[in-house]
Amino acid sequence: MKHKTILFILITLLITVACEKPEARRPKQHGTTNFYKEVLKENKKLNALEKERLEKWISQDTITEYKTSPHGFWYTYVTKDTLGLSNSPKTEDVVLLSYSISDINNRLIYERREISYKVDKEDFIPALQDGIKLMKKGETITFVIPSYRAFGVIGDGNKIAVNQPIQSTVTLIDIKSKKDNEIN
Repeated sequence: MKHKTILFILITLLITVACEKPEARRPKQHGTTNFYKEVLKENKKLNALEKERLEKWISQDTITEYKTSPHGFWYTYVTKDTLGLSNSPKTEDVVLLSYSISDINNRLIYERREISYKVDKEDFIPALQDGIKLMKKGETITFVIPSYRAFGVIGDGNKIAVNQPIQSTVTLIDIKSKKDNEIN
């Protein structure tokens, strides 16, 4: 009898539980929006700290006069076109340039001689894409570039570290306008 009673209770419980209406599961909150907001917030803090460090570094250089670019970098002329005989390159112009990349302690990382670059149409260091358009033929400019306008959070996978600010000295050797390129 005991077993029949226990069996009866178990069957009744099973039927009661099994006969309930299924309740839809609520979608799981993944929180990706919050995650990205937090990452963005952290990156803004890191970028602000890096900018402060670079501004302090620039202010300690009492010999060189740096200009601030609206594009998030600083620059100084090594050689300037004082006669105004040349124009600055524009989108789709092809420029011939040489450049070097150093860390902010002036240790040379890379040096490139006479490379061709189609303005705004080829990948290049983001700050230099904007910086080249400030230049005129024959000018040499040194750019101080925060990591977020250079190689950023990944570095270059070789010699430039993650979040490393750089200096780049660029000489604009020649400019071939878009019209000249279409003729050739």
